[in-house]
Amino acid sequence: MNFSELGIDDDMVSVLAANGITEAFPIQEETIPLALKGQDIIGQAKTGTGKTFGFGLPLLQRIGANPEPGVKALVITPTRELAMQVFEDLDLAASERSTMVVPIYGGKAYEGQIEQIKDGAQVIVATPGRLIDLMNQRMLSLSGVKEIVLDEADKMLDLGFLPDIEKIFAKVPAVRHTMLFSATMPGPILTLARRFMSSPVHIRVTDPDEGVLQKNIEHIVYRTHPLDKDEMIARILQAEGRGKTVIFMRTKRAAAKLVEELRDRGFSAAAVHGDMNQEQRERSMAQFRADKADVLIATDVAARGIDVDDVTHVINHTIPENEEAYLHRVGRTGRAGKTGVAVTFVDWDDLHRWALISKALELGVEEPTETYSSSPHLFADLRIPEGTKGRLSGATSRGREPAQKQGASSSRSRSRSRSRSGSSAPATNSDAPSNAPAEGAAAEGGEAPKRRRRRRRRGPGAGADSAASAETQE
Repeated sequence: MNFSELGIDDDMVSVLAANGITEAFPIQEETIPLALKGQDIIGQAKTGTGKTFGFGLPLLQRIGANPEPGVKALVITPTRELAMQVFEDLDLAASERSTMVVPIYGGKAYEGQIEQIKDGAQVIVATPGRLIDLMNQRMLSLSGVKEIVLDEADKMLDLGFLPDIEKIFAKVPAVRHTMLFSATMPGPILTLARRFMSSPVHIRVTDPDEGVLQKNIEHIVYRTHPLDKDEMIARILQAEGRGKTVIFMRTKRAAAKLVEELRDRGFSAAAVHGDMNQEQRERSMAQFRADKADVLIATDVAARGIDVDDVTHVINHTIPENEEAYLHRVGRTGRAGKTGVAVTFVDWDDLHRWALISKALELGVEEPTETYSSSPHLFADLRIPEGTKGRLSGATSRGREPAQKQGASSSRSRSRSRSRSGSSAPATNSDAPSNAPAEGAAAEGGEAPKRRRRRRRRGPGAGADSAASAETQE
């Protein structure tokens, strides 16, 4: 069905069509007609199924094309990245209206957000922490809220946000339209729904979507050695048909390390992890969406909100915690009917946990094949051209040689510096005084270097020339 048939106003239908969005997804077909009528809804669907427009279009339509200044609708998300993604979708849909949509989340200065609220923002997309901060400062009133949405409620539970959600609900009117969306429905989420919703209709599109997910995504699982993973990834990134790729890491430190490694190998990579501030995260996501970086390295929490349709490959550098996390990760690819490839590396210590995940999802790969970067089946499975190495032509290592090689190289450089005052080899330490190479040689115990050092000290003119030469080389 198209959005006009679902009852959406013409201005929003036109905006979506201009951006290539014409046919509704199943979750949208189910939720939009009910939401337009003001029916409370529990929507069970994963990220990437189109739920943002499923709740966003009715929300915008119900507050009117020209709403009065002041917060009329509130969308609460568990992470900053998801808040930005929802904001962008709603801002697009409302672009032909006077409605002001504003994102409110931590990691950004308060002043700009407060200014937008004072300017009369009608729709706020927020994370719980910053929202409560502004409420406590009396900078934000929720007394006029008519529409409220909880997005990814199960993730809010995982992150410990349920007490904050209760505080927020205590500040909104008792009579309102409420929608809750969650990939899973654990007990605390159902309890939350019973407390704050009025006779909600439960719409579940998870099972059909999971069936499509399995068909659209090829799942490839390898038992790997940790020291060979970087080389394997670099070769996979050269597979035929490889487009945008998301690599999931277990820790933020590992994510930061891998992005530098891939850049050194010549790949255009960006990262999203917890050690980055919000501006850095947004810059990485903007690069990824704009094709300025075609590899995104992310940790699980930071990856919430990665909603990019043209991801062709997902690589699990380490296995996720459980089957739900696995589905969330691989759900970054194979969207909107497109095909995708999900590659998972399993460490020896994780074999038992992986067997449980594979059995729960009926993947049939409880015992992954032992695989190395040189394994022929790696090249065949992923259509990697024969002879591919883990470094793009023209890539430079930027000094990331093994320690022994670096030491040998530095020693040779010092030797050349001692023997030829006019050598083009750069000094080992640019902050060192001009006699540093000679002192280093003396430490190694050579007699000849000691005599040179004495001669250099006796000839101040020569020492000055040497220092000038070093400055020129820099």
